[in-house]
Amino acid sequence: MLIRRASSSDAEELAILAERTFRKTFQDGNTQEDMDLHCQASYSTDIQLQEILRQDWITLVYEYERKLIGYAQLRWEEFPPCVNSIHAGEILCLYVDEPYHGKGFAKALMRKCLAEFEAKGLDVVWLGVWEHNPRAISFYRKLGFTEVGEHIFQVGTDPQRDIIMKRSTCLS
Repeated sequence: MLIRRASSSDAEELAILAERTFRKTFQDGNTQEDMDLHCQASYSTDIQLQEILRQDWITLVYEYERKLIGYAQLRWEEFPPCVNSIHAGEILCLYVDEPYHGKGFAKALMRKCLAEFEAKGLDVVWLGVWEHNPRAISFYRKLGFTEVGEHIFQVGTDPQRDIIMKRSTCLS
């Protein structure tokens, strides 16, 4: 098991994993057309490579038995006023492939995300989670995240409500 920063050689495998996990997580609540539009705009090898190479983002990958089973993307750009911080970072996405759910992989990946933000001197971490994803909301609550607001996340042509949640970056 290894959680590490992604390299350019991960782009193709990451694109496949990212699209698969997104589709599996959200296909039941969205039209095929909207899913296709979102995935085409978000998960090509070229797009993943560009995101891996960004200096203002961190892409983490979770490697297990020589394959990628999870990933997270972190950034520290603008954040909504409801986050109420001076130095906040966002977990843009955090996914673990379905066969590895419930085995502690997502929690380990979250701990690595928090450590990355803490090392950058950020005091708060925030994320958006779809209001119709109770499993994720429950997971984040168990890890100390609280609801502080909402924003819109566009999936294809469908503007969807995400709940904004935040917590301290402190690992203890």
